[in-house]
Amino acid sequence: MTNMTQTISPSECLLRLYDEHHEIEDYQKGVPRWCTGCGDNAILTSIQRLCRDEGLLPEKTVMVSGIGCSSRLPHYMNTYGFHGIHGRALPVAEGVKLARPDLDVFVTTGDGDCCSIGAAHWIHAIRYNMDLTVMLHDNHIYGLTKMQASPTTPIGLKTNTTPRGAYLDALNPLTVTLGVSNVSFVAQVVDWIPELLYQVISAAYHHKGLSFIRIIQRCPEWLPKLMDPWLQDPNRVLLMHHENGLAISSALARTYTKMEEHDPSDMNRAREIASSEDPIPVGILYRNEDVPCYEDVRHDSRLRTTNLVKNGLEAEFDQFTIWPDGGAPA
Repeated sequence: MTNMTQTISPSECLLRLYDEHHEIEDYQKGVPRWCTGCGDNAILTSIQRLCRDEGLLPEKTVMVSGIGCSSRLPHYMNTYGFHGIHGRALPVAEGVKLARPDLDVFVTTGDGDCCSIGAAHWIHAIRYNMDLTVMLHDNHIYGLTKMQASPTTPIGLKTNTTPRGAYLDALNPLTVTLGVSNVSFVAQVVDWIPELLYQVISAAYHHKGLSFIRIIQRCPEWLPKLMDPWLQDPNRVLLMHHENGLAISSALARTYTKMEEHDPSDMNRAREIASSEDPIPVGILYRNEDVPCYEDVRHDSRLRTTNLVKNGLEAEFDQFTIWPDGGAPA
């Protein structure tokens, strides 16, 4: 009779027990310094809850950001983090994922960080469709630098850079994203419906490819009243549901009665819904599991181990090394 029992060392047993379960506190780091009532707090809570529910290992989870209020999020996550420069969160995240496809990589970026200085990276990241979860925190204003107009600022809104009102129609991140080739996942949610905020981030995490989530959030410091009409009138929010999209609970359906069954595979209808500003559409607009990921197309299936990276660097350095007596490396 064959003995199927596998013997493992005590240290490995302890590591497995440790890896199997994490409390939400294990993902918390520091005290967030966002303003009271800022939507970033709700987004942070949803991400930490997702990490706990999915059992993500802190040492195999990476939060990447650019510059702005939203981009402080990596400081409050007890995971690996990279707080990059303005507009460059996506290329950093792509580099991490290409080198280490085994890691779970999340990107937090703002409407200025992503849609202005980072716009070119945003467009090409959608096209490359790497397996990243990208969250656009859209509060329609530059908050960290004290109320300048951003690309998503509504026309007519007075800011420090547009004292007579914004001159141009706001850029719509959803319609832009849905117009890029190789797009594979687009969703929208608002910070004041935490149940759906969590559901959308969870669905994005489970999608294989680049998941783009526009999160409409409140800025209590500079635009405290901007979203009040939508907060006070649930009929100005359109909930999208589908068996391949979101499931709406009965409790939520009693409050938000304006709903539509939308198939996320329908690109044409997704673009129509994305154009709506009032009511605000909430849910998964588009999902296509068949779009190839760039890291799968280009990666040679070899994990970037320490030795592989070291040997690669040494080979590059050897090209520029002046060896004594005209010698060469062994």
